[in-house]
Amino acid sequence: MKIAFLGLGTMGLPMAANLIKAGYQVQGWNRSAGPREKLASLGATAAETAAEAVRDADVVISILADDNATRSVVLEGDVLATLKPGAIHLNMATISVDLAVELAQLHRARNIGYLAAPVLGRVNVAEAGQLNILAAGDSALLAKVQPLLDVLGQKTWYLGARPEQANATKLAANFMIASAIGTMGEAVALVQGHEVNKADFIDLITSTLFAAPVYKGYGQAIASDTFEPAGFKLALGLKDVRLAQDAAERVNVPMAIAGTLRAAHVESLAHDEGHLDWAALARTAARRAGQL
Repeated sequence: MKIAFLGLGTMGLPMAANLIKAGYQVQGWNRSAGPREKLASLGATAAETAAEAVRDADVVISILADDNATRSVVLEGDVLATLKPGAIHLNMATISVDLAVELAQLHRARNIGYLAAPVLGRVNVAEAGQLNILAAGDSALLAKVQPLLDVLGQKTWYLGARPEQANATKLAANFMIASAIGTMGEAVALVQGHEVNKADFIDLITSTLFAAPVYKGYGQAIASDTFEPAGFKLALGLKDVRLAQDAAERVNVPMAIAGTLRAAHVESLAHDEGHLDWAALARTAARRAGQL
C-alpha cells in the first residue's frame, strides 16, 4: 500500500513517522522544506509538490491547517485531479462542515473514496500513536484504511456514513474544550480576587471534580502561565469556535455560549495572543478583572 501524507506540521509529522515505523511506504509533502527533510531522514520519500506526492498513492492522508489550506492543496493544487480512480483520501484535518460536504461530492464525481477522520489529542498523544480518531464516510472504505488508523490512534469512533458528521463532531468537541478553558479562566480570576493561589485551585479541581485530560492539561498551563511553545494556537481555537457556530446555524441549533467564547478569543487576538497556546484564553478573564 502506497501512502501519501500531506501536511507535516505539529501533528502530521509524528503521525507520518509512526506509519513509517510500522513499515508502510510513505511519500510526504509539506509547504516548507524542513519537515519534508525530517520525514525523509526517517525513511520516507519527500515530494516537491502535493500532486507529485499523490500520483501513485493508494491512500492519501491529509492534515492541513484549515479550510483555506485544504482547498488550496487538494483542489487548487491539483491533488484531486491527480489522484487515480479507486484511491482513498483520508482527510484528518479539522475543517468546516460545508467544505466536507463539497469535498465528498467532488471526490465521488471522480470515483475517489473520501473519508473524514479528524483527531482528538495533542502532539504528545500523536507521537505515542494514541489519538482518538473521529471517522465518518463509507464503512467499506473505512475498513480498508483501518490498519493505518490502528497505527495512528488508540480507537476509531465511527460516526456515520456522511463524512461531514465526523467534522461536526470534532467541532463540537473543540467547542467544549474552549468552554473548559474559558470556565477555568473565569474561575481562576474569581479565586484570585479572594487571594487564593491559582495553582492550588487548579490542583484542587483537577484532582477532584474535573479530573479529566482537558482540565488537567490546560489547567496546568493556566496555573503556571506557560503558553509557549503552543501545542495548539489560540488563533486556531477561534477558527474552530467560528466553524462550530457555522455548523450549528446550518441545522438551526442555537449556541449562546459559543458567542461569548468567540468574543473572548477575539479579545485575546486584539492583545496579540493568537500565537500562544489555547490555554492563554484564560488571560481574558484575568484582564477583565484587572489582574493583568
